[in-house]
Amino acid sequence: MSRPWKKIGSKPLGDFRIFKLRSDTFISPRTQKEHDFFVLESVHWVNVIAITPDRQLVMVEQYRFGTNTVELEIPGGMMDPEETDPVATGVRELREETGYEGEHPRLLGRIHANPAILNNTCFTVLIENCRLKHAVNFDQGEDMATRLVPVSEIPRLVAGEKIGHSLVVVALYHFDLWQRGIKKLEE
Repeated sequence: MSRPWKKIGSKPLGDFRIFKLRSDTFISPRTQKEHDFFVLESVHWVNVIAITPDRQLVMVEQYRFGTNTVELEIPGGMMDPEETDPVATGVRELREETGYEGEHPRLLGRIHANPAILNNTCFTVLIENCRLKHAVNFDQGEDMATRLVPVSEIPRLVAGEKIGHSLVVVALYHFDLWQRGIKKLEE
């Protein structure tokens, strides 16, 4: 059985606006030797499953700099430093990025994006009965287009690798599990 490692030190290495980098020193419980590990400190993230009354998923297309590709994704983003409620952040992100608002926003799931190197959590928020009510309000570095996609098309888009963002796929899986009655909503 795996055991926690004892942390004996930590030092900051850099602040890069959207994340900080640090080096942590741990003692292996198996060998008793010291090892250094690098950790990206990031704020929490939120993804939004927004469903219209006619069972369309509100999605966005946007250019992603890391892969140099235009990706089909669900709305979402980073929680601002003063935000503590991922549901409220999801409502804000949906409105800003798409102009849509809905009813009954609630937490559907959470995931650690990459626990080997990241210290944050990505939350999935479900919002139902979404309707276009506002103009979009992009951040300076955002440029995206809203797309409505039938919920029934999502498995085909994932299987065909038309949806390639891993955290979006996880959010869609939480949604699929909820639709099948396997996953319960968090209150």
